Amino acid sequence: MKEKRAQWGSKWGFLFAAVGSAVGLGNIWRYPYVVYESGGGAFLIPYFFAIFTAGIPLLILEYSMGHLYRGSTPLAVFRANKNFEWLGWWPVISSAVILCYYSMILSMAVKYILFSVDKSWGQDSNDFFYNEFLKLSDSPFHLGGIVWPILIGILIIWAVNWLICYRDIKTGIEKISKLLLPCLLVIMIIIVIKGITLDGAATGLNALFTPDWDRVKNPQIWISAYGQVFFSLSIATGIMMTYSSYLPDKTDINNSAFLTAFANSGFEFLAAIGVFSILGAMAESQGVAVDEVVTSGIGLAFIAFPKVFSTMGIWGNILGVLFFICLSFAGITSSVSLVEAISASIIDKSGWQRKNVVTIICLIGFAASSIFSLNAGLYLLDIMDNFINNYGIVAVGLLEAIMVGWIIKPIVIREHTNSMSYFKIGAWWDIIIKYITPAILSVTLLQTIVNGFKTPYGGYDRTALIIYGWSVILLGIAGAVWISRKPWKKEESV
Repeated sequence: MKEKRAQWGSKWGFLFAAVGSAVGLGNIWRYPYVVYESGGGAFLIPYFFAIFTAGIPLLILEYSMGHLYRGSTPLAVFRANKNFEWLGWWPVISSAVILCYYSMILSMAVKYILFSVDKSWGQDSNDFFYNEFLKLSDSPFHLGGIVWPILIGILIIWAVNWLICYRDIKTGIEKISKLLLPCLLVIMIIIVIKGITLDGAATGLNALFTPDWDRVKNPQIWISAYGQVFFSLSIATGIMMTYSSYLPDKTDINNSAFLTAFANSGFEFLAAIGVFSILGAMAESQGVAVDEVVTSGIGLAFIAFPKVFSTMGIWGNILGVLFFICLSFAGITSSVSLVEAISASIIDKSGWQRKNVVTIICLIGFAASSIFSLNAGLYLLDIMDNFINNYGIVAVGLLEAIMVGWIIKPIVIREHTNSMSYFKIGAWWDIIIKYITPAILSVTLLQTIVNGFKTPYGGYDRTALIIYGWSVILLGIAGAVWISRKPWKKEESV
């Protein structure tokens, strides 16, 4: 007898989970420094262009695929076209890698909640982060020993993942999303209100809202915009297709896609206001320009912010605790969505029980994540994050658009989603999926590859980029092809 697929408790439960997945470190930890590195306000132009030409159309595509074919990403793609099953597994494997280094970031955020209580980073937050806390080695090849606070934090994160995902989606992911997402919003609003009242906040906000039109002409900014949209909306990671497979038969899919995208962008924008206000205050206190107070990468969250919190008296302690709680809550809602995308795929493929699959994933995940607790962990995180988000995820999104646009045909998906949605999408969506999105993503991906060969990412040795970057992409593809050749165990899958 065919087993009935699990369902969300309500449409709002699905939206909380979907927005919870989208609203993650991509909004708070990644988005502000991407905006900074891409020219402040100038980044918002290609960013919103990317939302409307790739973000929302691909969200509709993934929601519709998951709902129409009733399966995790590999199963949905398999049911749509058996020859493309590997394309369903590639993002699942990428999500597994993301989940491993994501746990390191969350581990740092959790530890910094405690550091914020007494501002343990002292007067030099840069030296504290790299040398005292991470004990960072001098190269990606010098792995070094275990940083125990990071490893313990990683263990805690995986335990939380297990506790939430071990339950069914209604009592696990849906329940925690309804709890954490409102808390996350309230905390961010408090941070923003305090941030914009700081001396010098206007300086930071000017850097955010004033576009540099010359920077808009830079192709790298457009590449960063599409990469950010993919990372932030959880597109091409196996999450959204899996989540939508748990929706009831009659659901307004189009409206859900727009709500998810706009809620994510709204939170992202809110977070950017808070971040740039604090950066402006920091610049004002030091008598320098905003672009002189921000370090690259995660330094914005773990170096620049602690530095300005140190100048704010008791409010610095309060804002520090709130900020890192915010990071942790956002990360957890995204982390469990990655676990669900992986576990649902394995359950569909193998027919194993959910509790067993989740337990195995969390045990293996913790073991794999342990490599990021080594002294060179931050290097590995940086390289893998760059390659998976700028190459792997963009490539999957491109191939998804090509598959639906040219193989399955957009009208099949559009007729399904329009049959139950209040807002109907027209032929414009077909054109975007068939021509515009593939064209833009092709140019973006090609430009990224060319730039990567011209200038090695982050100044790393090319060997390190091959070992920790390109090899991860290639192994992901090879693993996807290998898994796709294995038979489906569950009778209803075929």
